[in-house]
Amino acid sequence: MTAAREPRADATRAVAPVDVMLAIVDFPMLSAAFRTVIDQERDMGVVVEATNRESILAEARATSPAVIILEYEAFAAAGVATPEAIEQVRAAAPDAKIIALDCRCATEQFAIVLKAGANGYLTREALADDVVSAVRAVAAGHTYVSPAIVTRMVDTYVRRNPDAADDPYEQLSDRERQILLLAAMGHTTRDIARSLHLSEQTVHYNRANLMEKLGLHDRVELLRYTVRRGLLTPSAL
Repeated sequence: MTAAREPRADATRAVAPVDVMLAIVDFPMLSAAFRTVIDQERDMGVVVEATNRESILAEARATSPAVIILEYEAFAAAGVATPEAIEQVRAAAPDAKIIALDCRCATEQFAIVLKAGANGYLTREALADDVVSAVRAVAAGHTYVSPAIVTRMVDTYVRRNPDAADDPYEQLSDRERQILLLAAMGHTTRDIARSLHLSEQTVHYNRANLMEKLGLHDRVELLRYTVRRGLLTPSAL
């Protein structure tokens, strides 16, 4: 069984809203919350909500949504791992952008789902603004990772490198470390501002500061630095 409705039409909009499919079958209350958040926005709306595993692929084919929010290991009960599930959903709706939703908050999994073909990654602790930002980002062709994941990555690196007192990286603030990772992953200033709930001016200021502290000059150098330092792996990009 599925809960579906016709795509919304609004003659006053110059651009059609982003059609979103929800495939959060094990957490119906979370799915309902996501639907409420998305439907409140003028530039997006839920057009179908799969309520069982068997309907996910059929609904993806039938509705051809712009964005699919897919529960992590959505097909686990059927013996299909997440990378395979993403590949199957991608085949069913090749033009859709996929946001993997990890309902277990497992930080280490985000690189796996992005490598498998997902365009974004959220955890169940995502705030309403995070959900909206994720849909907008992937619909615009960007990769989105929940700010909570970026914060954990920063914390993990600091715990693993307690003796790096003279390292310029240690002079970065927590906010600058978050922006460093998001910028290295290709997020624009606007994307980062939305993700971290900051003004674009604040993001620009912090990015300029961190680049100066690290002696970097452009995004290519920034990307190389994060990979070299083990903050990001090539498979996560």
